[in-house]
Amino acid sequence: MQSLVLAWRNVWRNSRRTLAAVAATSLGLYAMIVYSGLVKGYLDRMERQLLDVEMGDIQIHSVSYDKSPSLYDRIEDPQPLLSELDEAGLPASPRLLGSGLGAAGDNSAGVSLIGIDVERDAAVSKIDEHVAEGQWLDPSAPGEVVIGRRLAKILGLEVGGELVVLSQAADGSMANDLYIVRGILKGVSDAVDRGGVYLLASTFRELMVVPEGVHEVVVRKPPTESLDAAAKTVRGMTPEGAEAKTWRELKPTLASMLDSASGAMVMMFLIVYAAIAIVILNAMLMAVFERVREFGVLKALGVSPGGVLRLIYLESLVQTGLAIVIGVALAIPTNWYLSTTGIDLSGSMDDLSLMGSTMDPIWRSQVTMQTYVGPIIALVFIVAFAVTYPALKAAFIKPVTAMRHQ
Repeated sequence: MQSLVLAWRNVWRNSRRTLAAVAATSLGLYAMIVYSGLVKGYLDRMERQLLDVEMGDIQIHSVSYDKSPSLYDRIEDPQPLLSELDEAGLPASPRLLGSGLGAAGDNSAGVSLIGIDVERDAAVSKIDEHVAEGQWLDPSAPGEVVIGRRLAKILGLEVGGELVVLSQAADGSMANDLYIVRGILKGVSDAVDRGGVYLLASTFRELMVVPEGVHEVVVRKPPTESLDAAAKTVRGMTPEGAEAKTWRELKPTLASMLDSASGAMVMMFLIVYAAIAIVILNAMLMAVFERVREFGVLKALGVSPGGVLRLIYLESLVQTGLAIVIGVALAIPTNWYLSTTGIDLSGSMDDLSLMGSTMDPIWRSQVTMQTYVGPIIALVFIVAFAVTYPALKAAFIKPVTAMRHQ
C-alpha cells in the first residue's frame, strides 16, 4: 500500500506531463473501443444480411447444380433429408429455382423465380421482414408473388399490379401465367432487387411443370454450434448425388473479405497502440532522467533493483488505470448511442451494397464484453512493454554515478 501511495505522489510530481500521457492513452483506448464495436457491427450486419435473408448457413444442391444451374438438376426426393435435418435440430427449407421473362404493359425484364415453402422458409430466412410495400406470401393465395424493388421500378409495378411470367417448363412446353403482385421487397441483394420473384412452391411446380424434387435445401445451424461442425453433420445426411456447402464455400470472396477486415482491425490496433507506446516510453524516460539522483539514493539505501522496477511499474499502472477509467467512461455512452441509434448513411448511400448484397443504411455498433476487454488487455500489455526499458534503466543504475548526475 505504501508503494502505491508513493507511486501516486511520484506520478503527480509533473502533473502536466502526466495529464498529457493519460489524455493520449485514454483517447487511444476510447477510439479503439468505439472502433472495435463499429467494425464488429459492420462485419456482423454484412454476415447477417447474407445468412438471415438469402443463403442460410449451409446449402444442399445436386452435384452438378453449382457448376451449371439447371431446372433439371434436382434433389429428387428431399423428404427423408428434411426429416433427418429436423431430427438433428437443424432448420431446413427446400427451394425451387428457375428463370424466365417478366412483363407488365410494354416493359419486360429477366426474372429469377424462387419457389418456397412459406412455413419452412420462415425458420431459415427473415426475408418476410424485408417487405417494403404490401405483404409477404400467403399459402392461401397461390396466384400472388413478391418481387424485388428494382424489378418493380423497371416494370412499373405496384402492389396489386399484374405480372406476366414467361419461361420454358421442364417438359419443354411454354410456361406462362399472370400473377398479382402481393408485395415489394426492400433492398436484399443486386440479384433479388433486379429480378427476384418469390412465389409459393406449389405455384412454381404448376408453372414450370416440376412435380417433384427441389433445387436447393437451405439449412441453418444452432447459434452455439460452429459452422464446420454443422456442415459435417449435414454432409453425413446428404443423399448420393447431392453435396452440402457452407456459405463460406459458396461465397469465398466475401468470406475472405470478412476475414481480411478483421485483420485490418488488428492492424489499426497496432498502429494506435504503437503511438501510445511511444508516448508512454517518452514520458517514463523523461521521468527517469529527471530522477536519476533519487534512484541513486534509493539504491545506496539498499533498495533492490526489483524494488525500483516495482515502483516504476506501479507509477505506470496508476497512469494506465486513470486512462482506462476515463476511456471506458467516454466509450460507454458513445457505444450506447451507436448501438441503439447508429449512423444513418441513407442520405449519401441510398443503395449501399457490398459484393452484391444490399446493406442496411443504418450502421450500428455491436457491443459485447469483448468490445471493452480486448482493447483494455491490449493496452495493459503495450504499456508494460513500453515501460520495460526505462524501468530497467532506473533499476540497474549505479548509485555513485547517479548521485553525481546533474
